[in-house]
Amino acid sequence: MIVLDRVSKVYGDKTTALKRISLKVDPKEFVIIIGKSGAGKTTLLRLLTREEKQTAGKILVGGIDYDRLKDRNIPLLRRKIGVVFQDFKLLPNKTVFENVAFALEMVGQSNHEIRKTVPRVLDIVGLKDKAKQMPSQLSGGERQRVAIARAIVRQPKILIADEPTGNLDPKHAWDIIKILEKINRYGTTVLLTTHNQDIVNKLKRRVITIKDGQIVGDHAHAAYKHT
Repeated sequence: MIVLDRVSKVYGDKTTALKRISLKVDPKEFVIIIGKSGAGKTTLLRLLTREEKQTAGKILVGGIDYDRLKDRNIPLLRRKIGVVFQDFKLLPNKTVFENVAFALEMVGQSNHEIRKTVPRVLDIVGLKDKAKQMPSQLSGGERQRVAIARAIVRQPKILIADEPTGNLDPKHAWDIIKILEKINRYGTTVLLTTHNQDIVNKLKRRVITIKDGQIVGDHAHAAYKHT
C-alpha cells in the first residue's frame, strides 16, 4: 500500500514541485501517472524512492512511515521498490546476465542463488537466450527488458516504470507494457509514467493526472486528454 497525505515538495530555490497531494494505491494495483514535463511526476517518484524528502505531509509505503525512516534503512526500503528508467542505465561492460546479477551481488546474495534466480527472471522478460550478450548487441527494446529484469530480480513489492517506452518504437513499447502487465499479475504493484496516449487508452487502467504539482484527475479506465 502507498499512501500520500497532503504531501508538498518545495526545492531550495522556492520552486514548488508538488502541492498538498493526497493519493492511495492499493497492493497489486497498476496505476498510470500522466502529465506534461515539469508537472511533478518525477518528483513524486523520487519521493517514493526517498531520493528526495517531502517538505510537508505524510508518506507511507508498505507500512513504512517515511518520517521515521532512518538513512541507514533507506537501502532496505529500496529493495521493496524496483525502478525502470527511460534510458535503461545498463552497465555497458557487463553481459545481460551480469547486469541482472549485479543487483543481487549488491545485497550479498550467494553465487548459488544468483545462478538460480537470474535465468528465471530473464525468462520472465523473454531474454533467456541473450544472457551472454552485451548491451551493445541488443535492440532498445531488449535493453529495456534487461533493465526490467534487473529491477524485479530482488522481487520488489512495487515497480516504478518512469517513461520506460519513451525511447522505443510502438512495437517494442507494447512488448514492454505486456511485460509490466505480466509482472503486475504476479502480484507486484506497478506505477507507470508515460506520455504515450495510445498506451493509456488501450491499457484501461487507473489514470492519475498531475498538472502544476497537483492531482487534477484520478479515474479508473480514463481516456488520455492533453491538459
